[in-house]
Amino acid sequence: MRETTMSMSTILWGLLFGSIGLGFFLYGKKQQAIVPLFCGLALMVFPYFVSNTFLLVAIGVALTALPYFVRI
Repeated sequence: MRETTMSMSTILWGLLFGSIGLGFFLYGKKQQAIVPLFCGLALMVFPYFVSNTFLLVAIGVALTALPYFVRI
C-alpha cells in the first residue's frame, strides 16, 4: 500500500484553489454560466486527488484561467 504525505504547501495550495473554486461555483450558479460552474466544481474537488505540489499548481492555474478564455 502506498503511503501519501501532504506537505504544508500542498495543503495551502489546495485551500487557495478550493476557495477560488467556491467563488467560481457561486458565480456560475447565480449567473447560470456553465463554464465557471464546472471549473469551480473541479477546483474544489481536484486537490483531493493530486498530491504533487507542482502538478497541483499547474492544474489549478489552468482551471482558474479557463473561464476567462472559454465563453459559452
